[in-house]
This record gives sequence, C-alpha cells and structure tokens, in this order.
Amino acid sequence: MAEPLKYLYGPAFFEPLCPVLKNHIPGFDDTKFIHRVFDTEWPDLELKQRTRKVAQSLKHFLPDDFTKASHYLVEASRSLRSRNGIEMSYPFIFFPDYVELYGLDHFDESMKALEEMTQLISAEFAIRPFILKYPDQTMRQMKQWSKHESHHVRRLASEGCRPRLPWGMGLPKFKANPGAILPILENLKKDKSEFVRKSVANNLNDIAKDHPDVVLTIAKKWQGLSKETDWILKHGSRTLLKQGHTTALSFHGFDPNLKSEVRKLKLSPEKVRIGTVAEFSFDFINQEKNPHNFRLEYVITYLTSTGKSSRKVFKITEKKLAPSEKINIIRKQRFTDFTTRKHFPGQHKLEIIVNGKKKAQANFQLT
Repeated sequence: MAEPLKYLYGPAFFEPLCPVLKNHIPGFDDTKFIHRVFDTEWPDLELKQRTRKVAQSLKHFLPDDFTKASHYLVEASRSLRSRNGIEMSYPFIFFPDYVELYGLDHFDESMKALEEMTQLISAEFAIRPFILKYPDQTMRQMKQWSKHESHHVRRLASEGCRPRLPWGMGLPKFKANPGAILPILENLKKDKSEFVRKSVANNLNDIAKDHPDVVLTIAKKWQGLSKETDWILKHGSRTLLKQGHTTALSFHGFDPNLKSEVRKLKLSPEKVRIGTVAEFSFDFINQEKNPHNFRLEYVITYLTSTGKSSRKVFKITEKKLAPSEKINIIRKQRFTDFTTRKHFPGQHKLEIIVNGKKKAQANFQLT
C-alpha cells in the first residue's frame, strides 16, 4: 500500500528547503522553524492540516508587513524553481497557502505573489478565497493570466475557477452561473500545453454537472477546430456520457438508437466475498447493416450503510464495429474497501450499458 501523502512533509523535504528559506528571509532560524512545525500536534495532522501548519509556522519568521513577507517568499519560490534536483511537488503548496491565509486584505500584492508561486506549485486552492471576496477583480486577473507566457499560470486561470474543484473551496456563484468562466476557457481552448488543455476539459466537465446545455453549446462552437480541442470536448463531456445524456452521446458519435445485443452475460462467482475480485464476461454484437461507433460501460449498484443504493459507472471501451461484428468482453471488478468506498453485504447489481442504454443485467450477492 502506498504511503499516505501527509508523510511527504518529512526530512527529505525540509532539509533542502530550509537553506533556501534562510537565504531569502532575513533572520530566519531553521532550527526554531522545524521545532514549530514538528510540535506535539503534528503526528495527528492530515495532509492539508500539515500544509496549513507549515504556513502558520512560517508566519513567526516573516515581517508583519505582507508586502515584504510575500516578496521574501516569492524570491524563495523562484530559487526553488531554478534548482536542479528540486522538482515541483505537493508540499510546496504551503507557499500559496501562506498568501491565502495572510494576503486576503492585500489583493494586488497577493495576485503578484500567486502568479509567481504557481510556477512552483499550483495556487488553484489559494486563489479561491479571492474569487469569493473580489469576484470581478479576480476574474479579470485570471483572464489576463490565461494569456501568460507560463503554462503554469495559464493553467491556474482555468483550474482556479473550476466550479467543483476537488478539495477546493466551493464557488456557488459559478455553479449557479458559469458565465464569467467562459471567456477564460475560450482563450485556452487551443493552448499548446496538454497540462492546460486538461484543466480546460475538467472545468467544462464541472460546468456540465450543473449546466449541460452550456457545455453542449460550446461543443458545437469548438467542434473540429483541432484534434486537441476535440479531445477537450470529449474529456469535458465525460460526466454527460456516463449519465447517458442522449445529445452528448450523439454529438460524440454514439447513437443511442443503434441496434445491438449483449449475449451470454456471466458473472463469477455469483456470491462475491468482500475483499475479493469478481469476473464478468459477455459477447457484444453490432446488429446494424453499417459500421458504427459503440461506447460500452458497466454499472455496479452498491448497497450503502443505510440500505439505499449507489450507482458507479465504469467505462469498458469505445470501438467501431463492422456490420454483425462480435466482440468478447472480459473484465474484473475488485470489491475491496477503499477510503472512498466501503462495501456492505447484500444484493448488488451489474448492468451493461451501450451508448447510454441498458442492454443486460445480472444480480449478485456480496457477502
């Protein structure tokens, strides 16, 4: 099992960091800093709490004047960016976290600092309180960033205003109306960086959860501009495709009304023990007289702790099949508990979905 991410904040991180901070922060005492970080509460802190702890500890060694403090931190972040052997990694996120904590009343200085720091580690979380407090000013700044020479800054322009950024502070205004986001995505739709394009797609996917018609309108406008932009549209429609949204499926070439058949669906074992792996297989046939594109998925309906059901969609494949062509599908599904899902005994359901429509079903017991 992989080691929890909170352990990234260890000696291997702080040993090369402290000399850099000492070089750029007048009077910085690395020994006292380490003692403040690794106090009695440290072992009980999780990842984001540890990030916050580092930022709060650093405050004791910086001027109260935020302009001066942010200048020192920006210079330190620049130094880290230029050093061979120190790669961008999550623990450096304490830099933008410091700005989020102590710079909210200093808009201009904070924007300058985040523009620099995000080139070391993403400021996508730190920018969000500024969007909430200064929505118009911050979005104007992010629109400017969408044309920045650094792909890290351009990505921040998109990633920072995602309506549903995982782990990020909510942006209810953009869930209700994503209009302010769209000019930024428009600027980035042909970005040369895959790093940026993926963020644009993720932003569209967030928007699609609340405003599918907005994303479909954008898709019609952007379709065919380039293979990269078409990828953005496909990846940005993934939630709609999983939901079986007929317009989205048809737009991406998966006609929900095509004739097809799922045969010989088998699941083994029929009684699955929690912590083990089940296997299922089936044959799929294109019953049309012409070649067509098919999107195959499967759905597991799980029992929850309250006895209710919860559906999870898994993609199998997307494939163009000739008339009457048959393919055999074999997949394994793990029923091991994770931090994001706990399994409960009882009747579960497996469904095979083709172009958004259920084609076959098998019930099974989880024990």
